Parts: sequence; C-alpha cells; structure tokens
Amino acid sequence: MNPSPLPNQQIAPDVKLGQGVKVFSFVNLYGCEIGDDSKIGTFVEIQRGAKIGKRCKISSHTFICEGVIIEDEVFIGHGVMFTNDRLPRATNADGSPQTAADWKVETTTIKKGVSIGSNATLLCGITVGERSIIGAGAVVTKNVPPGMIVAGNPAKVLRPI
Repeated sequence: MNPSPLPNQQIAPDVKLGQGVKVFSFVNLYGCEIGDDSKIGTFVEIQRGAKIGKRCKISSHTFICEGVIIEDEVFIGHGVMFTNDRLPRATNADGSPQTAADWKVETTTIKKGVSIGSNATLLCGITVGERSIIGAGAVVTKNVPPGMIVAGNPAKVLRPI
C-alpha cells in the first residue's frame, strides 16, 4: 500500500499496489492493479480491471480505462488516452441511458518494454508488441508488431528500432 498518502489522492480500498509503488497527488485509482516499483504521475486515472506491470512509468494526465493490460517496464508519456469501446454511445436505440450491460469492454494489451509518446491515443482491441515505440500524438488503430516505431494518424510503421 502507498505508505503515506499525499493530499488529493483517490485510491479506493480495492486497488492492489505492489511494493515500492509511487503515486503522486491528484490521482484516481479504483479496482486496478499496479506492479512493484511503478510510478503513477499527477492527474492520472486508472479504472477498475486495468492492470499495470512492474517498473512502469505512467506520466501525468494519462487515462487508463477498464480492459487495458500494461506489462512490465512500460513508459507512458503525458496525456496518453486509451479506449475500451468500439461503438461508444450515451443511449440505446430507444433513448434509454446505456449501462454496463449494453456494451462490451475490448481488451488492449501493451507488451513488455513499450514506450508510448505524449498525447498518443490507443483504440481498443489491439496489442502493441514488445519493445515498440509509439510516437507522440499517434493514433493507434491496429496491432503494432514487436520492435517497431510507429507514428502518425492513423499510426503507421516507420521502421524497426
């Protein structure tokens, strides 16, 4: 557990924090798991069911939603956004508000050693291969092969590392 909570941390009792995890102020964590020696920056939200591996660095203003699995030694830059619904809607066809029963979470997996540049957006249902690099501002819409550098909107493979 976080040894001495900082002001304005919102860490729900169901959060599983590994040894040596550092969580900065103005975070919102609930129902997630964070591995040993990871760092969670200011203004980060990590939702229920998300899993963060060991020795990861999650920079400020990042949003990690339900269904995101981040393996060990991943760097996530500032303002990175993940999604978990391919067809998001506020209401059903009849106008009634959608609930958890009205949509399906799609898993996104970030493999070991990946680096994701600031302000990248990752759409759901993809896998980013081990040790890949995603350029700042990229919009990743499909799987990224291991060891590749991708950038752009939509993100395209630029070259191997």
